[in-house]
Order: sequence, then C-alpha cells, then structure tokens
Amino acid sequence: MRYKLNIIVPVYNEEENLERLETELANYLKIASVPSSVLFVNDGSTDRSQTLIEDICDRNEAFEYILFKQNRGLSTAIKAGFDYTDTELVGYIDADLQTKPEDFNILLEHIDAHALVTGVRTNRKDAFAKKMSSKIANSIRRMFTKDGMDDTNCPLRIIKTDYAKRIPMFRGLHRFLPAMIMLQKGTIVQIPIQHFPRVAGTSKYGFWNRLFGPLIDCFAYLWMKKNYINYEVTKSSK
Repeated sequence: MRYKLNIIVPVYNEEENLERLETELANYLKIASVPSSVLFVNDGSTDRSQTLIEDICDRNEAFEYILFKQNRGLSTAIKAGFDYTDTELVGYIDADLQTKPEDFNILLEHIDAHALVTGVRTNRKDAFAKKMSSKIANSIRRMFTKDGMDDTNCPLRIIKTDYAKRIPMFRGLHRFLPAMIMLQKGTIVQIPIQHFPRVAGTSKYGFWNRLFGPLIDCFAYLWMKKNYINYEVTKSSK
C-alpha cells in the first residue's frame, strides 16, 4: 500500500483557511514519519471551498476529496472519511488549523501500542466561554463514558482503520470516538499537543450546541454501550 496514514479534513465554508491549510499539510507530508495522504471531505459548503479544494488536489498528488450533496454535519463527514480510507491508519484534523499537522508525528509515536491516540489541547487559545463550555461538556462525557479523556473533542487524532470502520456512527458521535474504541476492547491514550487561535473563518459551534447537544448524545451512547455487539473469531474455515 502506497500510504500508511490517511488524514481526513472535514470542510464546511472554510474558503479563508484553505490556502494556508494546503501549505501546512503539504509541508507536513514532507516530514511525516509514515507515508501519508490527505482526504478533504467537503460537507456541502456554500462558499468557494470546493473550487479551492479541487485546485489544491490538482496541484498535490497525495490530496483527494469527496463532496457531499448537502451539509450533513461533522460526524457524517468523519464517517465518510472512514468509509473512503483504505490505509492502515486514519487521522483527523480540523480545517481551521487550531491544531498543527506536524503534531501527527507525536501521536504516531504511540499508535503501535494503542487503537486510538488523541491529542489533548494544552494552553487553549479559545475564548473563555468556549473553553468553559468545553470543560463542562468534557466532564459530563467522562462521567457517562468512563473513558478518562480530558479533551474528547480535540480535533487531532489517529485511529487504526480497522477499529474506525467498526464504529457505528451517528450524529454527534465524533465526541465519543475514544469511548467507542473502548467498546471494541481497544486501548486509547491522550498526548499533549499545541493549540492556536483561529485566524480566519468562523466557528460552526456556539455555546448551546457545544454543551446541550453532547448531553443528549450521552444518553444515546449509554443505550449503544448496553446493546453494542462485539465479538472475536478464534478459528474459521472460510
């Protein structure tokens, strides 16, 4: 297989960030500790994002894209990225570049021993309200999931693809990826990474949908945990 890591980049109306994103990702591919590629998942953008994405992919051999017919949300974009990945490892980073691609190399140092390695943002460069709502939401999710994660919504992580493809995704589940790996008996670890302020574009989440939406999703997770099907085959003639 030509690449070992495929980096998913969900995009929704990020035209102001895409040129800088191309530069950052292209520079990372030159220093990546494993052969890596990029997959843009355009979540039905209504600005010039798609035109810019196609130009970027034309200029860069290791860059590809898929375009949704309409906006379906972040969890759906990540799910599509998992579906379209055929590499051993799959990564994920936000298009706003508040995390840096080079930190994938830090996560890659730990992936052999774990099914999922996720970043935890240190010295976050967000507004107070955003940091506080995230802190409350993370505390609630930890109480429900018992996953021990301090930053379950960190937009920088790497997953072994066979685990990622077995996650039964639903809207909002991107916040529960570590917990869903644990349901498969996979091990997870969080590693400190850099965090930067958003310099262009606008956040797609406000205080209320960052806090109350995840609270409702916690109950969906509890139902899924109770009913989750997981098995291991020890022998087969097939």
